[in-house]
Amino acid sequence: LGREERSGRGGEGERERGRGAGKPPMYGDYEAQRHWQEITFNLPIDEWYFNTSNNDLEYWGLDYPPFTAYHSLLCAYVAEFIDPEWIALFTSQGYESPKHKLFMRATVVVADIIIYVPAILYYMHLCEGPWATKVSFLLCALLYPGLILIDHGHFQYNCISLGLTLWG
Repeated sequence: LGREERSGRGGEGERERGRGAGKPPMYGDYEAQRHWQEITFNLPIDEWYFNTSNNDLEYWGLDYPPFTAYHSLLCAYVAEFIDPEWIALFTSQGYESPKHKLFMRATVVVADIIIYVPAILYYMHLCEGPWATKVSFLLCALLYPGLILIDHGHFQYNCISLGLTLWG
């Protein structure tokens, strides 16, 4: 398939696609996260944060701390197992497909389940107070619209830093 066919740029509305989705040259939040997987998987560590012939920092350069880069690398290993085209160096830029978007959203949910949800449950266990207050806290933390809309809707991983903060 050509890039236009596999990108799903046909009939989707801007609201469904998210900020900048399907719009060259940068494509949006989804592309930033996908590109970081591409970079961390295909380049040696010493090139991740530097402008090189293989890593144009003007195109979604990796600008988060190394822990984030290693998380992108872990996701990239899974992505490569499912479909290497998702993270192919250079040729995957601007890649969009429903299957890959599902994968990206699943990585956010898995991060929630592994790091954020256990931290919330443990914090709830440590807190004193009536059970109703604990359940209210749990529901507020797990159903917080900011995490649902931003993390799940824009392929972000804020739940990881929030979960690690709670664990700390």
